[in-house]
Amino acid sequence: MTQLKPADLQHLTPEQLRAMVLQLQANNDQLVSANNELASANTTLSTHNDKLTHELALLRRHRFGKRSEGMDKHQLALLDALVDEDIAAIEAELEALSPKAAEQRVRKRAKRQPLPKDLPRTEIHHEPENTNCSCGCALTRIGEDVSEKLDYQPGIFSVERHIRGKWCCRDCDSLVQAPVAPHIIDKGIPTTNLLAQVLISKYADHLPLHRQAQQFARAGVSIPRSTLADWVGRCGVELQPLIDALRETLLKEAVLHADETPVAMLAPGKKQTHKAYVWAYASTRYSAIQGVVYDFQPGRAGQAARDFLAEWQGKLVCDDYAGYKAGFANGISEVGCWAHARRKFHDLHVANKSQIAGQALNYTQDLYRIERELAELTPQARQVQRQERSKPITDQLHHWLIAKRQQVPDGSGTAKAINYSVKRWEALTRYLDDGAIPIDNNWVENQIRPWALGRSNWLFAGSLRSGQRAANIMTLVQSAKINDLNPQAYLKDIMERLPTQKASRIGELLPHNWKP
Repeated sequence: MTQLKPADLQHLTPEQLRAMVLQLQANNDQLVSANNELASANTTLSTHNDKLTHELALLRRHRFGKRSEGMDKHQLALLDALVDEDIAAIEAELEALSPKAAEQRVRKRAKRQPLPKDLPRTEIHHEPENTNCSCGCALTRIGEDVSEKLDYQPGIFSVERHIRGKWCCRDCDSLVQAPVAPHIIDKGIPTTNLLAQVLISKYADHLPLHRQAQQFARAGVSIPRSTLADWVGRCGVELQPLIDALRETLLKEAVLHADETPVAMLAPGKKQTHKAYVWAYASTRYSAIQGVVYDFQPGRAGQAARDFLAEWQGKLVCDDYAGYKAGFANGISEVGCWAHARRKFHDLHVANKSQIAGQALNYTQDLYRIERELAELTPQARQVQRQERSKPITDQLHHWLIAKRQQVPDGSGTAKAINYSVKRWEALTRYLDDGAIPIDNNWVENQIRPWALGRSNWLFAGSLRSGQRAANIMTLVQSAKINDLNPQAYLKDIMERLPTQKASRIGELLPHNWKP
């Protein structure tokens, strides 16, 4: 073995030696820094791995342990499905962290039952583009590999038979075969069309998995609820990059809507639910980019809004909830909602036919009539018209409210309604100075309604993880609807493209950019 000779330093000057020493010290410092960063990354990875492993153990203990006697069969079916989804999601994350976890999952997976023979089948052939060997000889077809995937159209199952021919060169013994197309669930049996059907049924039509399993059984194919839950959990993990990209896109907007609504959440092993919240953030109807992002949080603390908005310092259209106030102190401009102000007077007028409330409603109706007439204008033209037509009305209304407040007793319903508007007058009239700002927060409140419908069907979220998964998938479904897309066609297409989509081009799959 050849030994390296020591470097000859005799011919170097003192200055060159000093420079060499300094360079070696710099290289050593860089190496130490790199080792420290690597150690820190390994520690973080290990901590995250331990956290996921612990969470997985708790879920499995609930899934296979003693059941709560305080829940009926319907509630247990819902909770078990959510737990199965969480288990699948955590396993998918662990597999991404460690290839060994994926190998162990494959070894543990039970042998798949063949698909029913009576289902209609469509053959899809995958052959090499070139049947000539690199040595110049023609390849000979010597066999094929066949895999089957289950597809679904409403009420009808079918099977896709993917046939990959094997081609061999008899001179040089080389084997050529078309590669297996990447799939959002590796080696999974469902087509992306079936996965989209399951997600749309659960999160857009609010149909729990055990009911979907019943529908599938009537259509001739028995799919266990646990299998459906596995698909949902894994899809939720794979779709996360789209949610992150849509959030980044919305945070580039100068004006956003925000609202929140309660959702019951039940932690596995507990018999009672507590109030969690879904926060919704949406671009305005005037924006060129249409979208909404839902953020599921265990409570209503204002920190949730501050974490989501981070360094964003635009104009936020919202109600008077105190959780947003800290953001206003950090550079966010508050935009009041005229619908909330109007609602105070509407409730008062309905309750006792108050003349003051009736007159206030007439003023706000004039403002809304002007907004309807300005809806199709550019922001610049809308701002000019608001200054000319709406500002005189708001000025008159402001003076009128202050005068009327002196005439009503403190603590009365009329006094409270007037105080609500007067105290927020600067925020309520901020829309007059910017044609890109809407007059109220109704747009995002409309995007919250699917949650109100959903919680009446699935009753509760089984965990913080399942709640956030629901928020992610409903983000894509609702954003597709806002952009006049067919949510099922959209989900099917992006799940086909996502496994091969470059991270730098993930924005192409967002609803406002999507092209089939």
